[in-house]
Amino acid sequence: MRMLPLILVLLLSACAQQPPRDDSLYHDLGERPGITRIVEGMLLNIARDERIVERFRRIDIQRLRDKLVEQFCVEAGGPCVYSGDSMAESHKGQNVSRSDFNALVEDLIAAMDEQGISVPVQNRLIARLAPMRPDVIEK
Repeated sequence: MRMLPLILVLLLSACAQQPPRDDSLYHDLGERPGITRIVEGMLLNIARDERIVERFRRIDIQRLRDKLVEQFCVEAGGPCVYSGDSMAESHKGQNVSRSDFNALVEDLIAAMDEQGISVPVQNRLIARLAPMRPDVIEK
């Protein structure tokens, strides 16, 4: 059952991204404070994740945190504006593998678990983020 979100990422990555129809996901995630806790938890999980921590050693973590909060907020239908680079531009030349990507998704899921976010709500966020996968993974 825990593999369901990862399977959804794979299945939904080919779907066209549509704007959120409402802000219910934003509210279900705890609005901006809840999204911030999820992002910070994910970054702490990455810091302990030997599989991918090296990829983040030379990254401005504060900026990454801020841009992820913006992005998750927008994707959840919240009243935010994403001011970062596109996913393709942000990950250009980084040679992110499928296993790197999957590790990050696992760290995100663990952060949502830690915040008590239900699996259906987790799946809704992952479904919103999944179409970005091809822009992150090196072909």
